[in-house]
Amino acid sequence: MASIDDLIEMLLRREGGFVDHPDDRGGATNFGITEATARAAGYAGAMRDLPRSMAADIYRKRYWHETGFDRVNALAPRIAAELFDTGVNMGPAVAAGFLQRALNALNRRERDWPDIPQSRTIDTATLAALKAIIQTRGKAGETVLLRALEALQGTRYIELAEARPANENFVYGWLAGRIGDFHA
Repeated sequence: MASIDDLIEMLLRREGGFVDHPDDRGGATNFGITEATARAAGYAGAMRDLPRSMAADIYRKRYWHETGFDRVNALAPRIAAELFDTGVNMGPAVAAGFLQRALNALNRRERDWPDIPQSRTIDTATLAALKAIIQTRGKAGETVLLRALEALQGTRYIELAEARPANENFVYGWLAGRIGDFHA
């Protein structure tokens, strides 16, 4: 399994450098980091000049450690990689919410583990449910959970394009460059 450094490196390569697409509501980005995120991390320069190392530090801190995805990684590295990727693109709360929804849908009406609150954070209940699916279903359970997360991610991309036609400019790239990349 890939380390967080490997995941960040793959992400930086895929996101590329400076982009300022007129249809991107996030505005100008560099290495996939929005200006708002860079400013929140203390960067004051032009987005075109954002250092690659700072982008990597932001990903490591804000999208790995602060989210709790590092704790998921200790249990299920493929799931953590998927959450990291989804969290970067859609926000960590969305990624955590996808995990909670999938775990609740897979618990066979609470026979295998209790439903968990939709806190949209990686909390102790979420980690307990993740442990339970791995204990109950083994590696196959992790694979099915991964498929559920990818399905939710893909569905969200289509819904974003349906709700805002300008997002159609991005859907192909979102799907081609995200689904399955981090845990093959």
